[in-house]
Amino acid sequence: MFRKPPASTISNGSYLQGQSNGSLPSKGSAEAAEEDRVVLKKKVTFLRGVSIIIGTIIGAGIFISPKPILQNTGSVGMSLIVWTVCGIISLFGALCYAELGTSIKKSGGHYIYILEAFGPLPAFVRVWVEFLIIRPAATAVISLAFGRYILEPFFMQCEIPDVAIKLITAVGITIVMVLNSMSVSWSARIQIFLTFCKLVAILIIIVPGVMQLIKGETQHFKDAFVGNAAIVKGLPLAFYAGMYAYSGWFYLNFVTEEVENPERNVPLAICTSMVIVTVGYVLTNVAYFTTISPEDLLSSKAVAVTFAERLLGSFSLAVPIFVALSCFGSMNGGIFAISRMFYVASREGHLPEILSMIHVRKHTPLPAVIVLYPLTIVMLFIGNLNSLLNFLSFARWLFIGLAVTGMIYLRYKRPDMPRPFKVPLFIPALFSFTCLFMVALSLYADPVSTGIGFAITLTGVPAYYLFIIWDKKPRWFRRLKDKTTLMLQIILEVVPAEETSRT
Repeated sequence: MFRKPPASTISNGSYLQGQSNGSLPSKGSAEAAEEDRVVLKKKVTFLRGVSIIIGTIIGAGIFISPKPILQNTGSVGMSLIVWTVCGIISLFGALCYAELGTSIKKSGGHYIYILEAFGPLPAFVRVWVEFLIIRPAATAVISLAFGRYILEPFFMQCEIPDVAIKLITAVGITIVMVLNSMSVSWSARIQIFLTFCKLVAILIIIVPGVMQLIKGETQHFKDAFVGNAAIVKGLPLAFYAGMYAYSGWFYLNFVTEEVENPERNVPLAICTSMVIVTVGYVLTNVAYFTTISPEDLLSSKAVAVTFAERLLGSFSLAVPIFVALSCFGSMNGGIFAISRMFYVASREGHLPEILSMIHVRKHTPLPAVIVLYPLTIVMLFIGNLNSLLNFLSFARWLFIGLAVTGMIYLRYKRPDMPRPFKVPLFIPALFSFTCLFMVALSLYADPVSTGIGFAITLTGVPAYYLFIIWDKKPRWFRRLKDKTTLMLQIILEVVPAEETSRT
């Protein structure tokens, strides 16, 4: 049993530390003492960093339906150019985050960079929107894709019941939450395995596609840029879809404090991952067009399945399994990274104190992981998830653009800040402009949903003043908060992290 602390210990961050420290046997070495400290350990190696980035970028999209880009470009050649350009611009954004991650060695990603550059209000609004809608809805959407494709081989001759999809999806979400709660190492190892599965799945498409090219199957590339001239109006929407497909390159920055040798591994993992993903995406689309005509691709519900059925015969049954594993990897990587944003936001005083606590034995941010579980399950069963994501799609690019603009601002505000990795100024300038373009594109493409999303985002402003600034809360409210925190600490066996040096 844990000892009950004095009432004052909840606020100063020492509850249960005595139990953790006082009951530990003396091991007689500095290494043992360091290993026993209740902190998030530096267990993210270069390979694990690569797996986090690739594993979260590559979800269901590249396997299921890349047709929005083809639909809005009108030609095979232009669609391949859009895939390539989006990959390059995403690499520019990743390079900016590499500089931010090596100069601000704190976890939290967008949130911590906006906090450092522009202060607490915009940072709070960022984490408020992420916590309230974006992350639970995004997790539910990718989880539904996992549920559908894991059941696909069992329902080849009929439609999959919605209730079955949602039940197996709930099981998948539960497994991911438990995995991330139990062990950082095992979560990272499984992410490496799932990333390997994703790359194998892409190779299963690319290799036969290259063989088709060698055989001379190039009929769909003839007159590659011939298409409907009016479709040029759709280029911004194609660009938007491409940038969405590459999103995820920023997730390693959410766990910077857990990266071994971040000055080296953060930029190296980011650059390596983006090159692999960009080349893989472009070659996968080339492979599709060696076998599938543009018309067939636009009519296909799952392009990778259509491709496999035409070239791989009975082996095509494995494709839905690979898609499901790909979705599971995105779920796992997303929860692993976003829980660190909530952990850091709580540590900075912008979320409840319990979210900044760590399990006394497993050294995982258990409360920050499981806090998403009930919201995600609720959104899974209420439906209209894509509408929720459409409401707030602009918020992602708005705050990413704000973070990169903050990097430019910090160059002048704090010129003496150590910057082990530094990019030319035109790269953040170009990327910031791109993010503003994405925000404007959201307004152009769907002004109603964007307006609703903007209104939801603005609710973070009164929430900031109500929950953070207002320090004259009723005594009963403060006592209830302290008792709730104490009860959750005892139930979850968590304590505040021991102080570590962060720059």
